Amino acid sequence: MFRLAHLTDPHVGPLARPRLRQLLSKRVTGYANWRRGRSRSHDMAVLSALVADLRAQAPDHIACTGDLCNIGLPSEWETARGFLAELGAPESVSFVPGNHDAYVRGSLEGLLDACGPFTSDDDGRTRAFPYLRRRGPLALIGLSSAIPTKPFVASGRLGPAQLAAAETMLRMLAQEQERPCRVVMIHHPPQPGGAAAGRELKDAREFTALIGRTGAELILHGHNHVGSVGFMPGPDGAGVPIVGGPSASARVGSHDGVHGGHDGMPGRRAAYYLYAFTREGGRHAITGLRRGLDGDGTVTDLGPLALTQG
Repeated sequence: MFRLAHLTDPHVGPLARPRLRQLLSKRVTGYANWRRGRSRSHDMAVLSALVADLRAQAPDHIACTGDLCNIGLPSEWETARGFLAELGAPESVSFVPGNHDAYVRGSLEGLLDACGPFTSDDDGRTRAFPYLRRRGPLALIGLSSAIPTKPFVASGRLGPAQLAAAETMLRMLAQEQERPCRVVMIHHPPQPGGAAAGRELKDAREFTALIGRTGAELILHGHNHVGSVGFMPGPDGAGVPIVGGPSASARVGSHDGVHGGHDGMPGRRAAYYLYAFTREGGRHAITGLRRGLDGDGTVTDLGPLALTQG
């Protein structure tokens, strides 16, 4: 058995006070939003408790699907690197960026300079997407949907080159004699309608068509700050599970209740997901477990994930 932990959208703080010149961009609205409420929605004590529980579970690998940063300040890059290092060594932690990591032009490049080892592929290349990491029975495919956008827009895009490279990679893996379990990591929900207008993946239809041709065994994402499970058609007609995680730092509060998720899952309270992979004959069996805050703010077992249709 191989176990993979997935967490997302930690929005690591605290956020240092920006210099005036750093606010002469989209950051001014983001900083105002942070001061008005986001700083209270994302609780670093909650994040620390969640990470401590995750480490106690001793997974074989950890996937983090973006939004380490808040408004892409240079001061956030080292904080982000420190957070990933707290999760584990770069060989044991895989990271893909989110829209807050690419908040303004230059933000993503600065973050990847600091956190590049957590995005390195098996050949040692960093800052190149998609990347491929083989860990146990898994082939982890890291995609970047992070692009700078205008104020009040949080959309993402993969682009033709990355889509083509991902298709080549997924096809290659599918043709191996002992086919690995292909786990795709992306920040934005990758299916059409997966996020509201202005927050969506712009080339979700192209990505869906890609998976329809190549397949995958599991797709992990963040962005919505809500736990969700969906399915995307694969080439054999079976649904490929798409799992979105809530923010790893979302505190218990009136707007973070347990009834806001999909498929009866807890909504916006902090949680992470723990997957177990076993090989059964010629296929990979995947089970998922949710761990996160209960109503009292204690990190506990929240029950299984439903990873099959019907």
